[in-house]
Amino acid sequence: MKNRVREFRAKTNMNQSELAKKVEVTRQTISNIEHHGSVPSLVVAQRIAATFGVSVDDIFLSDLSYVSYKNNKKEVTV
Repeated sequence: MKNRVREFRAKTNMNQSELAKKVEVTRQTISNIEHHGSVPSLVVAQRIAATFGVSVDDIFLSDLSYVSYKNNKKEVTV
C-alpha cells in the first residue's frame, strides 16, 4: 500500500519521532510505514490522519487503480 505519510510530515516539519509520539507508536513503526509500505492498523491510520487534519484516504492509497466487481450481472468499475 502506498502512502503519503512522509509528504505530510515534511509539510509540517515533523520528524518521525514526533509523529510516533503523537500517534502512540514507535519511530520504527513510522519508518516501516513510510519506507516499506507496512499497513498500519485502522486505529494508527486514523491517528495519523487526525494528526494532519485529513482523512485516512488522503494519506493511504491503494496500489489498485481501479476495482472491478460484479453485482447482479452488472459490472461496475470504481
